[in-house]
Amino acid sequence: MNTGILIAVLIYEIGIILGVGLWLARREAKHPKREGDFALAGRDLPVPVVAITLALTVLGTAHILGVFEMAWVFGAAAVWFSIAHVILLVLVCLTTGLWVRRLGLTTVPEILDMLYGRGTRLLVSCTMAGVIFGILTIETQGIGIIISSMTGWTITNGAVVGGILGIFYVVLAGMKEIGWLNLVNAVVMYVGLILATIFLAFKLPGGNYGSVAEFYTSSGDDFMLNIYGTPEIFFAFAVGSVIAVVFSQSINQMLMQPCMSAASEKTIRKALWIAAPLNGMFGVFAVVIGLTAKTIPEFAALGPKVAATTMLINYLPTWLAAVLLASFLAAILSTFAMTSLAPATIVTVDIYKNLYRPNASEAELTRVMRTLIITLAIIAMSVASFLPPILAAMNWLFSWLVPVFWVVVFGLYWKRSSAVAVATLIAAWTANSLWSFTSLPTLLNMQDGLNPYVTLAVTLVVIIVGNLIVKGKPGFFSSSEYQARLKDQSTNTSA
Repeated sequence: MNTGILIAVLIYEIGIILGVGLWLARREAKHPKREGDFALAGRDLPVPVVAITLALTVLGTAHILGVFEMAWVFGAAAVWFSIAHVILLVLVCLTTGLWVRRLGLTTVPEILDMLYGRGTRLLVSCTMAGVIFGILTIETQGIGIIISSMTGWTITNGAVVGGILGIFYVVLAGMKEIGWLNLVNAVVMYVGLILATIFLAFKLPGGNYGSVAEFYTSSGDDFMLNIYGTPEIFFAFAVGSVIAVVFSQSINQMLMQPCMSAASEKTIRKALWIAAPLNGMFGVFAVVIGLTAKTIPEFAALGPKVAATTMLINYLPTWLAAVLLASFLAAILSTFAMTSLAPATIVTVDIYKNLYRPNASEAELTRVMRTLIITLAIIAMSVASFLPPILAAMNWLFSWLVPVFWVVVFGLYWKRSSAVAVATLIAAWTANSLWSFTSLPTLLNMQDGLNPYVTLAVTLVVIIVGNLIVKGKPGFFSSSEYQARLKDQSTNTSA
């Protein structure tokens, strides 16, 4: 057990979480409570906090440990998972993030209510909450892997300890706490990552990464050094990741909630110039570290889940290993926090308040959210031990939200028919399930994890044909309802 590193990491995490939490508590005690304070930080987060939170919300287990893991199979092409997120952040900061802020939403399913009615809202609420919970279990696995690397504990035990830290990352002050913690942790993470990449090179033969390249070329695996990989890798993994990430996360509550919390639409646009580079550069470092770990026999023998983190602990100076692992853990805790806050917000607003307690006070809603956050985290700790392949699991989960994106876009700009919307959602979700749990891919000789392609194709066919055949209301953005809502938003803001 690396006791020194473990103690340093825990001191950092506990200290920063309690420090920021107490600072926020004292600061907020001077201000009256506002609607959405816990879930949406009072809708006044500044540019740096919004930008860093957007970047770190999708910079969790999949970006760190998932890319380490996938670099063993796909090589440098694993960086496409990060490229997909850069494209995603551009789309969010220029389109969907602006829409949810302009409409004053608290949850994404609210927009489905405006477009298609309560039934569609509830259908998406239940599905989106389930998908985000699935992502939460993957983040919990990532926390367990980091702690396991430092302690020698099982990943399951590490997940329990990390899950407790993750609860405190969000439960004290909600969205404000996540945002300000992210701002501090992002700086530490990048300083540690850059220094680690430099120090790691000095530990390799020749004091550089030439031995890594030689390992793959001499073994006939030159494709591992090419970001396009092989044609099969490029189309099945790279393009598939772009489709899954861009057309699902761009409408996912966990990424929309920071946008809903922004001070204005201008804040979101400006955040793009920080969020996209911050997120994108990380993938390059992660691929280099993952490829390096596989070339060193003592770490390669450990397997792809823990080899890279174990290598960092053994090869880096103790102080730098502690800084880097603390920042990795903090990045995963950030995503853990958002993936527990987001479904808690959906269930509280779309189900508890919408169906049962329409007059619930802000204090009551906050209590419900806190209870749900703790409950979801505990359940996630218990299922994290199943340890599915991280990126494969993520792409399957992301595929569930692909039809939601297109149903929203078509409803805003073209036509609104609740029958077509529901048919599209059900058809795409059925296709995703059949592709994952039946022998259909084998029968079609298409076994390479093409869930994003399948769900996208089914979605577009059903919604386009349906809208051509079925009558419906005009797109929301060209309707009088939209103008009336903007007027109400303006009046409420002025008041």
